[in-house]
Amino acid sequence: MNLDSEPLKLKPARQLGLGVKAETQPALLIQAQRLEIQLDQTAKAEGDVELRYGDLLTRSDRLDYDQPNDLARIRGKVSIRRAGNTFSGPEASVYLSRFEGEFVNPTYFFSATGGSGKARSIRFSDSKHVSADEGTYSSCPAVEGQEPDWQLKAQRLTMDFEKSEGVASGAVLRFLGVPILAAPSLSFALDGQRKSGWLPPTIGLDNRSGFEFGVPYYWNIAPQRDATVTPVLMTKRGAALDTEFRYLEPGHSGTLGLDLLPHDQVADRSRWEASLKQDGSFGDNWHYTVRAERVSDDDYWKDMPQRLQSKTQRLLAGDALVERRKEFGWGEWQSYLRVQQWQALQGTDPTVQFAAPYQRTPQIGMRLTSSADDAVLDGFTPWGRKARLEGALEAEYNRFDLSPDALPSQTQTGQRVHLLGHISLPTGGAGWWLIPRVSVNAASYDLDQPLADGRTRLGRTIPSFSLDNGWVFERDTSLLGQSMRQTLEPRLLYVRTPYRAQDQVPSFDSAPRDFNFDSIYAENQFTGIDRVNDANQLTFGGISRWIRPDSGDEVLRLGAVQQLDFTAQRITTDGSPPSGQRFSDLLLLSAVHLSEFWWADGTMQYDTKSNRTQRSVLRARYSPGDFRTVSVAYRLARDQLEQAEVAWQWPLFGGKRSGGSNGCSGAWYSAGRVQYSLRDRRITDSVASVEYDAGCWVMRMGVQRQSTGFTQTNTRLMLQLELVGLSQLGSNALHILKDNIPGYRPLSSERSTFPSSSND
Repeated sequence: MNLDSEPLKLKPARQLGLGVKAETQPALLIQAQRLEIQLDQTAKAEGDVELRYGDLLTRSDRLDYDQPNDLARIRGKVSIRRAGNTFSGPEASVYLSRFEGEFVNPTYFFSATGGSGKARSIRFSDSKHVSADEGTYSSCPAVEGQEPDWQLKAQRLTMDFEKSEGVASGAVLRFLGVPILAAPSLSFALDGQRKSGWLPPTIGLDNRSGFEFGVPYYWNIAPQRDATVTPVLMTKRGAALDTEFRYLEPGHSGTLGLDLLPHDQVADRSRWEASLKQDGSFGDNWHYTVRAERVSDDDYWKDMPQRLQSKTQRLLAGDALVERRKEFGWGEWQSYLRVQQWQALQGTDPTVQFAAPYQRTPQIGMRLTSSADDAVLDGFTPWGRKARLEGALEAEYNRFDLSPDALPSQTQTGQRVHLLGHISLPTGGAGWWLIPRVSVNAASYDLDQPLADGRTRLGRTIPSFSLDNGWVFERDTSLLGQSMRQTLEPRLLYVRTPYRAQDQVPSFDSAPRDFNFDSIYAENQFTGIDRVNDANQLTFGGISRWIRPDSGDEVLRLGAVQQLDFTAQRITTDGSPPSGQRFSDLLLLSAVHLSEFWWADGTMQYDTKSNRTQRSVLRARYSPGDFRTVSVAYRLARDQLEQAEVAWQWPLFGGKRSGGSNGCSGAWYSAGRVQYSLRDRRITDSVASVEYDAGCWVMRMGVQRQSTGFTQTNTRLMLQLELVGLSQLGSNALHILKDNIPGYRPLSSERSTFPSSSND
């Protein structure tokens, strides 16, 4: 045992004794200043009375215990604790073994939620079921003679900790003394779990739809099914209905969404969005996946972007895949059938229209892969591996059709059968690897439109050879006076691919790879099947890392890589004729983490011929503590993009928050991200907000600005009130902040009873 290691630390928890199995018949212990006992009959105690029965603890001035009936009557400054819950008041009666009884004029604290309140009376049938008459509930700290900032008052308040739900009958929710919500019956989850009922209203305001107000109803249909229906009113566009249905069946799960705007008063037509996510399995190792989304019109992404599911808002996929995988002693066999279609939201402005991807109707294929470690095939260091033959084979048929939204210049359609295969013999030791590899890309085309020479059928076969070699050297050194372990990791990749003319071959699914540290070590600089660049080239480079030997943390990383063409490459990624330049642009990278608070990294593509940077990304972040982070970024793509960005989350003023406590300290925070186009001299996408954290509630106010064109934007105001331990009201500001601000952390993350995902 290392005596110099850090001492063990206890993990704080709201409830004590969790996970400890209680005895079937706990012992009864009574302590008091005066105690009278009749064996197996009664016990009377006075003065600092304390009763312990398993995990039940009571303190009072007087106690009368009827042992045959197991009934304890407790009076005078009564305090009862069990399972982390605390009840205090003047008088209580409790059946000890089943924890059933009644408390008069109690105050209470529920450890599972961190909430507290008071009532005229409270009854508990066991430790998990509590009901209060004329009760209150709040996560704000109780202060004598002072009302909490927010409070739920109810004629009857029922807490079911077994089902994690609460029900308030005759409920009124007050915030800063003002009633903001009233309902004959209001239900809420105690720990973020599902519960049928009306959810807090959603509120939005933007320049395209006006003021938007929605009241979601959540229907917990069954343990494996639920639905959310949200009537919505937009002042500019009219009434709408948003729906979502989720299900989780044995072997199948999915989500179905449909948003309807029967009559858009601005566009003077019906608008809608529909989405489907489905996954499942059946039969012998058969699996399927369905992803689909469609909208009513090309401008939907501009007017209602918050309703879209796709990350590419102008390109919506319809994708269905059925596959079967089976493992053998020699490797894995996979067969698959896929249908893929697209909706491209082109609009009427020809300057922003784009080529829509080809649709696969269908794609049918089969893959055989040896039992090789995929990391070896990707060039990962195979520590201590012995050489063995490895490889893969893929055969596939595709029918390529045009999307209805394709550009007029897109005319070619047809069929393709291709065969991909490779064989490699990876070997290596503790600090090196060598992977010779032979591969082939063969394809045959049957086209619907004849080529310039009149052919409708053509084919080609392109072999390739590569040799991948890498080393890892280490030494002990120092950096800025600190002991370090430095590595030097050189890598060489030689690729030889003969030239095959491909100017007549259609490009159904190929695109140039992004030029970066990963793609430069690829054998083919194109994705897909239709394009294979000729190559007689050597890629050479290396990375050096400085690592703390005690913790393994990487402090500094520097790298450089470049390609040398022994013969001029004729098939280029940009389609330009061979330049005759033997050396590619130089790629440089760096990453620095010299202190606990500072991070920085950058990549650069440097043109050695023109002596200027073609592309670069530079980033830095300073994060000295919780809810304190500032990051800056600079991105350059020569003649395309030059952009600066700053993002932050930082306290403005007010009291300091104290970890997970519920102390209302009234601290103001700011959070946001602003992107500025140096090329266009304008602010593009951005979000900015201020947050007020009162400990038991958080108010978020801000604005989000999204560019929908060079002169068009969608500006949306955000307003959200989070009552910690109860719910969130207003717009979905927290989701927007988490998605847009690097390192953003919700202020209530340590206190909210809701899991992180549900904070969305």
